[in-house]
Amino acid sequence: MEDTTTEDNGRDARHHARMLRKKAVIDEKIAGAQEERGVLLVNTGNGKGKSSAAFGVVARALGHGMKVAVVQFVKSRSDTGEEGFYRRFPDLVSWHVMGEGFTWETQDRARDAAVARAAWDTARRYLADPDYGLVVLDEMTYAFKYGWLSVDEVLPEFALRPPLQHVIVTGRAAPDALVAAADTVSEVTLVKHAFKAGVKAMPGLEF
Repeated sequence: MEDTTTEDNGRDARHHARMLRKKAVIDEKIAGAQEERGVLLVNTGNGKGKSSAAFGVVARALGHGMKVAVVQFVKSRSDTGEEGFYRRFPDLVSWHVMGEGFTWETQDRARDAAVARAAWDTARRYLADPDYGLVVLDEMTYAFKYGWLSVDEVLPEFALRPPLQHVIVTGRAAPDALVAAADTVSEVTLVKHAFKAGVKAMPGLEF
């Protein structure tokens, strides 16, 4: 029977060799990624957490003393936990709730389009302001989906933003052109959701 100590030593040696190889690969990638510039992120997919992930980045940006602008294209409520928290930092966070609710609630396409246009006009001000290090365009993809805004008019504005400014776009069904233009794209997949089991939206979790 093989000595347990010898077996453990062999396993440790193999693990050490794997980690050395992995470290060499990662170190090479880090050494090759030296460009510093603003990044365009897209959080899309049918799962929960796209906006929540963006608001987590807002906290990270504030930790570095960056100014942040949030423009919400669809949400109309102003009692969300994230808004209540981030409004405690008025010198660093500009928060705009520009929507009037979901399309099945408003049932007015012309009004929805006008609201989206107003939200985009607000967003453009921040996209042109180098004082803002992060701009979050929450649920903007729905403006593309319903034809309220054109991707072709938005992408040039993204390209002309200040060099170090980051932008996060959230929402389902991100159009192909936006995905192609983005630097980082995350697709959130729905596996289960408590709402489907009859659990109402809970404060502190859903809003």
